[in-house]
Amino acid sequence: MDFSRALRERRTRRHLSQLDLALRAGTTQRHLSFIESGRSVPGRNMVVRLAESLELPLRERNELLLAAGYAPAYPESAFDDPALAPARTAIRHILRGHLPYPALVVDRGGDLIAANTAFDLLTEGAAPRLVGEGTNVYRLALHPDGLAPRIVNLAEWARHILAGLGHLEELRAELAGYVPDLEPSAGALGFAVPLRLRSPYGELRLMTTVTTFATAVDVTLAELKLEAFLPADPATAEALLAATGPTAPSAAAGQAPGKG
Repeated sequence: MDFSRALRERRTRRHLSQLDLALRAGTTQRHLSFIESGRSVPGRNMVVRLAESLELPLRERNELLLAAGYAPAYPESAFDDPALAPARTAIRHILRGHLPYPALVVDRGGDLIAANTAFDLLTEGAAPRLVGEGTNVYRLALHPDGLAPRIVNLAEWARHILAGLGHLEELRAELAGYVPDLEPSAGALGFAVPLRLRSPYGELRLMTTVTTFATAVDVTLAELKLEAFLPADPATAEALLAATGPTAPSAAAGQAPGKG
């Protein structure tokens, strides 16, 4: 895709007028119009300013630079690259800090990068091939050999998972095939309902929070997501503490998978 078309598509996707984007980028609407029509070739700094003004993810900023004929501005390192060692250390501390509540880190495709020991409670009983570093947590959630048989509100939770996979069309199609056409349970509140999961400690009701590394300047790090499962009621909090608290052997070590 040529630069002018790529820029125009990203601007319209964000529902910005040419004037809006021009003001954000510190240029004129006339100049931006010339750029989008291909009548003006922007310099590298202008491309960077436009990408920043559009608040594009780092991967898309690099793609925009390449479309304009410039080298990418942001590196994309392997997660085990020495340059990301401080980030890996920080992630391990964050995951341990969430105990006794489950927490995990996934990449842009949903593949597991690291998890704390409390996550084992959620994956108990799942097929080994679906669990562990490098496996896909979305597949784990909805596969018949994964968590699906233990999810009480599977219809609501499946829609929640599938709605976030627009950028992963093949995976979304696969997972949709695992989910039967279930009707939402009575009194369901849409995506606001917590995950309800059967466990040896009783039914767990879990809210989720997602954290990203917003100020990262490496593509890999910027695309990581840390998801924490928090108790939605006192009974779940007590169950998680009983399962992974100080008296639980696995929690005492407090180790998270991932390379240091």
